[in-house]
Amino acid sequence: MTIVYGLAAEMRKRVLDGDSADVILIVRPMMEDLQKQNKIAADSLINVVNTPVSIAVRAGAPKPNIATVEAFKSALLGAKSIVYADPAKGGASGVVFTGVLDRLDIADQMKSKTILVPGAQAPEIVAKGEAELGVAQGSEIVPVAGAELVGPMPGELATTTVFTAGIGADSKSAAAAKECVEFLTSAQVTFRFKAKGFDR
Repeated sequence: MTIVYGLAAEMRKRVLDGDSADVILIVRPMMEDLQKQNKIAADSLINVVNTPVSIAVRAGAPKPNIATVEAFKSALLGAKSIVYADPAKGGASGVVFTGVLDRLDIADQMKSKTILVPGAQAPEIVAKGEAELGVAQGSEIVPVAGAELVGPMPGELATTTVFTAGIGADSKSAAAAKECVEFLTSAQVTFRFKAKGFDR
């Protein structure tokens, strides 16, 4: 068995460029797009897990108040530094957060204290003390020693990323692929996903 992983946008591009796989697992909108382009077997999409775009601080540091949109905005403006995935690289949480900054009308004010990373490294940067706040999927924060989950973005800013699996249209092992997807969505692995910051 070979498992390949990376940013959602990278995985989508690989499939579009002709890479084949028995099971493909990326974010729901991209999976739907791949199915429209006949890269995913018909009627094989199934949601596996989801995770909210969340805020991280260094373990032991004071947690900012992010309970409301206004409190969250104040916390962002008051932070000395913030790190998140470069939206130009296709990281889902970075794309979402860039939109949030625009909605809050503070994008320009945040530029000078923003650190961009190519992928899911934001929690690691926070854990090292190189940024005060981090923005990432909850599932990217929970496993990182030294980083602590503050919580998801509040109110109408809340965004949950849904990860969806599907069987590759060119799969030569469709039956085994279906068994794999059924296992990933079974109750027996739910606790493992929850331990890593995912939900059902």
